[in-house]
Amino acid sequence: MRYSIILVLIFTIISCENKQVESNNIAKLPYFNSTDFTPEWDKATHKIPEFSFTNQNGEVVTNITYKNKIYITDFFFTSCPGICPKLTKNMGDLQKTYINDEDIMLLSHTVMPWKDSVSVLKDYAKKYHVNATKWHLVTGDKDALYNIARTGYFADEDFIKTQDESDFIHTENFVLIDKQGYIRGVYNGTLEIDVERLKRHIAILKLRG
Repeated sequence: MRYSIILVLIFTIISCENKQVESNNIAKLPYFNSTDFTPEWDKATHKIPEFSFTNQNGEVVTNITYKNKIYITDFFFTSCPGICPKLTKNMGDLQKTYINDEDIMLLSHTVMPWKDSVSVLKDYAKKYHVNATKWHLVTGDKDALYNIARTGYFADEDFIKTQDESDFIHTENFVLIDKQGYIRGVYNGTLEIDVERLKRHIAILKLRG
């Protein structure tokens, strides 16, 4: 009897130690401070700049809206026949996954603000069941939108190569931002496997920061 109790205690201790090792082995996400997305593990120098846009309900959305929130951002336009519906579908999947998680929010910027007015975004939001408390679709000044895409989120791959400010922005990236406003991950928003990787990274970010 005493031998059995000792064995149970030993297995319990080993199990606890294994769980602790597993927890300690969870990676911490890197920071991304430049357009080449070179990971930097202990150095955060690039923070998302201040912004002010208008969402689908005509409300002003700023950095303060996302203060102390983890958020995922992307760029789209409502009349896009190509990748945008897939991006929106996958953002909708993220909305569903984190609908009850107050730490997680979503932010989608139109890259065609001259067509995507507040009313157009509102109709688009209804079509895709966007919850305005969780997910903001924003429009605003074209230069401000393009500037934050290129110099804030490093989201415009073509601009990185050409530096042509007249080029139209069309990117498939989802960008993961932490509670301090730093970039912690970049993902192909059209691929479900990458969206799943994003979810795993959100779990790590919530646990490790």
